[in-house]
Amino acid sequence: MASHFKTFETERLLLKPTSKDDAEFILRLFNTPKWLKYIGDRNVNTVEEARLYIKMRMIPQMERLGFSNYTILRKSDEEKIGICGLYDRAGLDGLDIGFALLPEFEGNGYAFEAALKLKQVAFDEFDITKIQAITSQDNISSQKIIEKLGLKLIGLVKLPNDTEELFLYTI
Repeated sequence: MASHFKTFETERLLLKPTSKDDAEFILRLFNTPKWLKYIGDRNVNTVEEARLYIKMRMIPQMERLGFSNYTILRKSDEEKIGICGLYDRAGLDGLDIGFALLPEFEGNGYAFEAALKLKQVAFDEFDITKIQAITSQDNISSQKIIEKLGLKLIGLVKLPNDTEELFLYTI
């Protein structure tokens, strides 16, 4: 299935295309307090719903564009620690780079390391010319990572069917 899509590697991490095998992990991540607060409730409450979300929301973009959502694994123990991806999102002009980690893995530089690799791959391998990022105005930790990646705050944006004004960054 997603095996013919590339896995990317950094010094400490593997970025593997998310597959239905990651359903239990996605279920856990999507229901962490920070995910619910800053990204929103995706109504993924069972492993089966997580599997369906991956099948309907992540895999189609991977098949259409060659990139989508990646599960981040720590090389030292192959523990699934988070996700990072390039998302073709309605309401944005350009691809959205996003990331999220399980709480116990935050603060180790993993999100930046994964996102930096994906940014480099986007420009070098996928011929992407513009990357954007969106974040809640009160999500300071994400803003720091986005700015460290070299993206600049250019204003506010509301996504379709959403009321929250998000910070919009671009590079």
